[in-house]
Amino acid sequence: MNEFELIERLTPGLPTNPSVIVGSGHDCAVVDVGLADRFLLLKTDAIVEGVHFTRETEPERVGRKALARCLSDVAAMAGLPAHALITIGLPRDFDVTFIERLYAGIGKLAVQHGVAIVGGETTTSPERIFISVALTGSVSKNRYTLRSGAKPGDAIFVTGHLGGSILGKHLDFEPRLAEARWLMEHFAIHAMMDLSDGLAGDLRHLLKAGKVGAELLAIAIPVSRAAKQKVRSALGGDGAIDAELDLSRPALLAALTDGEDFELLFTLASRDAVPLLDAWKKQFPKLKLSCIGKITAGNALTIRDQQGVRPLTVHGYTHFA
Repeated sequence: MNEFELIERLTPGLPTNPSVIVGSGHDCAVVDVGLADRFLLLKTDAIVEGVHFTRETEPERVGRKALARCLSDVAAMAGLPAHALITIGLPRDFDVTFIERLYAGIGKLAVQHGVAIVGGETTTSPERIFISVALTGSVSKNRYTLRSGAKPGDAIFVTGHLGGSILGKHLDFEPRLAEARWLMEHFAIHAMMDLSDGLAGDLRHLLKAGKVGAELLAIAIPVSRAAKQKVRSALGGDGAIDAELDLSRPALLAALTDGEDFELLFTLASRDAVPLLDAWKKQFPKLKLSCIGKITAGNALTIRDQQGVRPLTVHGYTHFA
């Protein structure tokens, strides 16, 4: 049983109440706590030594990643983060300097995004370090996004470049909070989520939520230089990356499946695609935005390349798989 099969087995019977607008199945829970114009956002996420980082990773970057993952989920809802609780599990022989530096990394990113660290928990973890972050935020009642709104004919967009995050981006990525709020203020975004488990896997969650399909355009997927470097290293190459390097297929596979890109994946009506691209270049000139395909009727996920259109059979990262 993999991660998503387990979630599907556990969530149907969870208790709820009338305050819950959106529960499990989206990037954040959305709750009505009686505010006039805003909903409360709730999110929790954990990173584990040996899975998300190693003992040799700079501790400031470990702490930063722990909070940034939750911030990315708030971004996917077009929300504003507010308060965080930090739970940390430590072996008995932990290095206090390592933990102090880890918290410094959390604190620096928290200050950058106006997040208050308001408490947490420490506990013994016999084998390895783990950090769990519980984050609150808020979002306008009229401007929040879910995964479930994609419509046939929509254009599919991603921010940034994809793949190869293991070479460093998974620790240093920037949560797209400002970009997501700008999108919701200026365009009718139908569906949005962040890319944590790879485009090929996360897009399937968006399609399942909206009961739609998609066709991706291989040449339009923004493959990162890190993905090309990863492929070159795996093949025993060296030297600088050449834009024309004949590694397009393996690098594309990395962009589809590597995970931990933490970019935004979203859809909107195709008529808005060109106006969005023009406005984006003016607002965020240093961040690439790519139209990578279209939403289709049915539930098939396909990819178009030089050989034509065929089913996309690869998946992203899945725990327990």
